[in-house]
Amino acid sequence: MHYKVSPGDRVFDFINYLIMILVFIVMVFPFLHLINYSLSNPSLVSGKFLFYPKQFNLDSYRAIFANPDVLNGIYISLARTIIGTSFMAIVTSMAAYVITRDDMVGIKFIRRYFVFTMYFSGGIIPTYILIKSLGLVGTFWVYVIPSAVSVFNMILIKTYIEGIPKELEESALIDGANDAYLFARIILPLCLPVMAAISLFAGIGQWNAFIDTQFYNAMHPELFPLQYVLYNSFQTITSVEQFTNSMSGAEKFRMLTPQSLKIAMTVITVLPIMLVYPFLQKYFMKGLLLGAVKG
Repeated sequence: MHYKVSPGDRVFDFINYLIMILVFIVMVFPFLHLINYSLSNPSLVSGKFLFYPKQFNLDSYRAIFANPDVLNGIYISLARTIIGTSFMAIVTSMAAYVITRDDMVGIKFIRRYFVFTMYFSGGIIPTYILIKSLGLVGTFWVYVIPSAVSVFNMILIKTYIEGIPKELEESALIDGANDAYLFARIILPLCLPVMAAISLFAGIGQWNAFIDTQFYNAMHPELFPLQYVLYNSFQTITSVEQFTNSMSGAEKFRMLTPQSLKIAMTVITVLPIMLVYPFLQKYFMKGLLLGAVKG
């Protein structure tokens, strides 16, 4: 069947293309400017938009990676992202599997209890008192344990599990499988798409987090993630000498400016997420569609 494109359809398509081009320009060009700025000679950079680097220069990145605080921040950010995301995925998926069991005693109350926590929280001060009473203040695990359960992600996984044919579970139970075996060998492998989706959510949240550091680990520089190091640099660094004071060979970075250092560090903090997302996009979209909350 041949579909004839009407003038109205052409106008509609043109407007859609125009809007998408504008969105692309608004989202991509500013970041392109940051990359070009960080790769340029700071003495040649003016206030104009940069479409390409001016006198290609990597001194900003050399200075950043030579700073021990930045290297430690990268290590902490990677550790909390990998460990925190993995721990959240395991704990949340196990909880999601449990609340799908309709024959469990008190399951309706448990479900409502979890949903209640999505709308009401204890607040900042009670949360801090709880974290402190658990002995997590001043430790790395304050980044991992409090975020181990996400009710929103739990509901996504629960809905996804409910879409799996019950015959698979029944056949496994007839063969003598227990709940632990059923979850680990049958349910969890089938949940890879939605697990990839929530892992991407959690990973981005862990990589970008810095408020928890300000609340619980502000007096422990060895536990500062990269985002908090960047936050401090924007707040406190006013000169290159201040940033390179404790570095060996700092005199070779005198031509840099605080602005070039801040922009280069911004690129470093954003780039990993941009590189990871394309590999998980397929599972991300599938997991959101199949694990969406049904009416």
